[in-house]
Amino acid sequence: MQFQIDNMACGGCARSVTKAIHSVDPQAKVDIDLNLKRVTVESGADQSAVAAVLQDAGFPPRRAA
Repeated sequence: MQFQIDNMACGGCARSVTKAIHSVDPQAKVDIDLNLKRVTVESGADQSAVAAVLQDAGFPPRRAA
């Protein structure tokens, strides 16, 4: 699954996003492209659960095209 996170701008943001995703699935593989502001997640967790924790962490996602 991919998410576009428009307000993700630095390494600290990337760490916060990764931590939020790992709170739902500690085994999730998270790949972050700060230039594109895109997060790719390989996880068994439900996409809506991942989106919800990103929202709660202050990084509202939208589905990447």
